[in-house]
Amino acid sequence: MTMPARRTAALLACAAFGFATSAFAQDKTIKIGVLNDMSSLYADIGGPNSVAAVKMAVEDSGLKAKGWTIEVLSGDHQNKPDIGVNIARQWIDADKVDAIADTPSSGVALAVSNLVKEKNAVLLNSGAATADLTGKACTPNTVSFTYDTYMLANGTGKALTKAGGDSWFFLTADYAFGHALERDTGAVVTATGGKVLGGVKHPLNTADFSSFLLQAQSSKAKIIGLANAGGDTTNAIKQAAEFGIVQGGQKLAALLLFINDVHSLGLKTAQGLTFTESFYWDLNDQTREWSKRFQKVSPKGSMPSMTVAGLYAEILHYLKAMEALGSNPHDGAKVVAKMKELPTDDPLFGKGPLRQDGRRLIPAYLFEVKKPEESKGPWDYYKLVATIAPEDAAKPLKDSDCPLVKK
Repeated sequence: MTMPARRTAALLACAAFGFATSAFAQDKTIKIGVLNDMSSLYADIGGPNSVAAVKMAVEDSGLKAKGWTIEVLSGDHQNKPDIGVNIARQWIDADKVDAIADTPSSGVALAVSNLVKEKNAVLLNSGAATADLTGKACTPNTVSFTYDTYMLANGTGKALTKAGGDSWFFLTADYAFGHALERDTGAVVTATGGKVLGGVKHPLNTADFSSFLLQAQSSKAKIIGLANAGGDTTNAIKQAAEFGIVQGGQKLAALLLFINDVHSLGLKTAQGLTFTESFYWDLNDQTREWSKRFQKVSPKGSMPSMTVAGLYAEILHYLKAMEALGSNPHDGAKVVAKMKELPTDDPLFGKGPLRQDGRRLIPAYLFEVKKPEESKGPWDYYKLVATIAPEDAAKPLKDSDCPLVKK
């Protein structure tokens, strides 16, 4: 090849490389995979409703009108970490998914968080409760927007102990979430002057709580703390009613209760339950307006759970970060860093920083389920007992064991 020919070939190669680099720099394609329980005990909490909320956030972000292409996938992890990780790995490696969203079931979320860090993708957690995701297991690629076991413990656990419920027995789902919730609530009960008399672990998605409830009843504890969620919580509450536990003088503490659970139980059974959430559809004009919009696209016509609302807000902020970056860098840690840099502000939770540990600071609320005669219509289930300030709803950074936190 002659010298001019070599020079021409080199220039063409550089031009091609420059074009490819420019094209990559302008990549405005995003893929989000909604990974949750689509068919079992947590399906009503998130499931298809989570997918609907993500699609709402995509539309409301306005990015499609600005030339972005955003695809939403969904998968059922069946509450099994190995299945969750396999789906996530397939999505990231083969389907080029940028972010995994929702992930109820703390065991699944912790496993997927590790994979996401390894692959430098993003985990947008709204469904998993374990505070370890923003504590000892935190990564630069994971954020938790909605709630955690610390919030639940410092809401319900502290309030009931202060109100005289100073002896506790735990009925705990035997996996990462239940263990973390019992741990965090037990610590709060003790710090508030109460005592933990004991506890019993039950298998996930069990149908028969009789032996566990009999142990709780015989403990004579004033409070029976249900450190479980979804179908496990509703089944335990229904069977506790059959045993006459509340009538016998003990109180049930639903440490994680969702509006879908109350809807399933009915007000006659659920009345008087005290619990903590960071969202309720009827909190204010903005939550009411959005929730009624959501109900129209909900596969079951239901009001949104706390985690569904949190997922909507989280996706909005994720897309806001993408827009601020100007294109998709396909660099999860970089996207999460931008999410932490930008101020959060959405119609459901308002303003609140996304901290260096990946935890968003938002208020929490202590609610009580209304009596049937107090409800004014469908889904009018809660009455507000107390508001918990954002700085009290999340573990203080000075006490954090997250490696990302600079003290």
